[in-house]
Amino acid sequence: MKNTLKYKRILVKLSGEALAGENEFGIDPAILDFFAKEIKKIHALGVEIGIVIGGGNIYRGLNANAQGIDRVTGDMMGMLATMINSLALQNACENNNMYTRLMSAINMNEIAEPYIRRRAIRHLEKERIVIFGAGTGHPYFSTDTAASLRAVEIEADVIIKGTKVDGIYDSDPHKNPKASFIPEISYLDILKRNLRVMDLTAISLCRENELPIVVLNVNKADNLLKLVTGASIGTAVKNDEINENS
Repeated sequence: MKNTLKYKRILVKLSGEALAGENEFGIDPAILDFFAKEIKKIHALGVEIGIVIGGGNIYRGLNANAQGIDRVTGDMMGMLATMINSLALQNACENNNMYTRLMSAINMNEIAEPYIRRRAIRHLEKERIVIFGAGTGHPYFSTDTAASLRAVEIEADVIIKGTKVDGIYDSDPHKNPKASFIPEISYLDILKRNLRVMDLTAISLCRENELPIVVLNVNKADNLLKLVTGASIGTAVKNDEINENS
């Protein structure tokens, strides 16, 4: 089965809100266990897996100003929120008999290893799931950008952006029932059309390094499995030669 894999090394980006499930905040244990089991399916095939999780289910730095907190402090609080989510997912993966390593962009040696690129790659080669916490370690950068950066650094074959919809649409399908699904799109077209897939910095980083992005519904069972074994799932974001009218 390992020889039939479309992607050998991947970076999965999950939003913090995804861990909350139907709740407005916090972590839903059932959702957490579901994600761990989905990860286990592809890990069993030999896929090398890196994961970045947001912290929006606990704290969102962008909303800090409205609470009287300056942006830098708010972003730092958001980084700590990603560590809470990362620890929760690490525990869920280990409860499902997978070896993991949690690496942090901010030194907190009692709970996570410091992020060192060569060490992260070595963990992946040893079939350990690597969870990257604390974003980039700097304010003003989103976890989408952190995911793109880590994916480039570990030389991932693809970055998988997990969402609650089947991929990229020309408008919000939750608000517009006539929204059209886009199966394939270029980085440049995303930027031109201001589609809110990932932030500008993240998309630009992927484009500059020719790192493919796949946007899919991470809440559907077996979607990750289907993707890594070659099925056409979600929306593929590729180089700028794609016809922008497609």
